[in-house]
Amino acid sequence: MAAPVRDVTEEEARFFRANGWVRLPGLVGPDFVDRLRRRALDRLAARRRASGAGFVDEAFGQDRDIADRDADFRALATSPALGRAAARLLTGVERVRLQVTNVLVKEPGRHGRTVFHQDFPWMPMDTSAMLTVWLALSDVPADMGSLRFFTGSHRYGTLGRTFVREGDDALTRHPWLRDLELSPSLDLTAGDATVHSALTVHGAPQNRRNTPRLSFTATYFDAAALYTGAPYGQTDGLGLEVNRPFDHPQFPLIPVE
Repeated sequence: MAAPVRDVTEEEARFFRANGWVRLPGLVGPDFVDRLRRRALDRLAARRRASGAGFVDEAFGQDRDIADRDADFRALATSPALGRAAARLLTGVERVRLQVTNVLVKEPGRHGRTVFHQDFPWMPMDTSAMLTVWLALSDVPADMGSLRFFTGSHRYGTLGRTFVREGDDALTRHPWLRDLELSPSLDLTAGDATVHSALTVHGAPQNRRNTPRLSFTATYFDAAALYTGAPYGQTDGLGLEVNRPFDHPQFPLIPVE
């Protein structure tokens, strides 16, 4: 089944490049999103008995690489429309590869806030031309914990890793970030998405509703990026060559038409 994804407008692309994030209302058709939501809930229910032990697990639950195991999520993550959107939002990028997919859940009373952080400091790519599409699988009012972004923070380069030790969140390490504009609290409808650069500092408040916050994420990076050899769980042991592209089934090249 083809995923119904709308094209990104030039105005949306300009906003993303200037601010490091953008909201994309109605990115994916509602019937398809409802199908994904039901599949995500089934999978998460089966995993709920497992308890996490790291800092990330305190912020949200996840079903990593969901597109490897579910045809509908893979159809969305590898859709030409989403590939075109990612390439259009990034500057000077012609094609993208899929880096990772995830179903995320933030349950009230179980998960806390997601501290402000960047995504890129972990990555073994030689370019930061990378973004994440964060799709609401059900309605996500602001007080359920929709993402917030420090506007323009993508211009300041790599600011260090988070979720490694206590007090390593971006705001503690870089108090000057508070001088930047913080994006408004967003009320999202199922099928709406936000997109943020891997260099954009972002986080989310605690879910204050009585139902779980449910979302799907897909991260894309410049297909021309080269592997640096930096240690990273996703790439260790794959046999990738340093200073060569990520030509491996783990990182499929997304078609654009």
